[in-house]
Amino acid sequence: MTDEVDAIAAAWLAERPDLDVEPLHVLSRISRLAQLLDAQRAQAFAKHDLAGHEFDVLAALRRSGPPYEQTPGQLIEATHVTSGTMTNRLDRLAERTLIVRRPHPDDGRQSLVRLTTLGKRRVDAALAELLASERALLAGLSPAQRRSLAAGLRRLLHTLTVQ
Repeated sequence: MTDEVDAIAAAWLAERPDLDVEPLHVLSRISRLAQLLDAQRAQAFAKHDLAGHEFDVLAALRRSGPPYEQTPGQLIEATHVTSGTMTNRLDRLAERTLIVRRPHPDDGRQSLVRLTTLGKRRVDAALAELLASERALLAGLSPAQRRSLAAGLRRLLHTLTVQ
């Protein structure tokens, strides 16, 4: 079985035999998979009237457990965005009544962001849709292959983020 990445790597090897094109075999496939997954995820979220970045914030709140409440700083850390970006996202989610904000009872300089009942229903439905979609994408791999792939990707991600 060959794919477009094999053809690209072979073409580069023919043109530049002095270079080791082996990284293309892994990382170009990861890049192409990321594009496909982004599109698939966008479709799953859109079915529940959410954008990916909105899902990220709601999911961070939902994963935090009852009362599904965090500070904006905790949400920034969980979603890896800037404070300005988070403020814009929270404003939009509050307008849509998917979250509410309230003053922090112990620190007047901070606020707390809480998932509303509507937000909880929406993120739960979007997650179920996402998992069904992603399960279908992985159906061509055996459980052992999925575990092996996950382990290899975990190792790669760890080496790239712990520097």
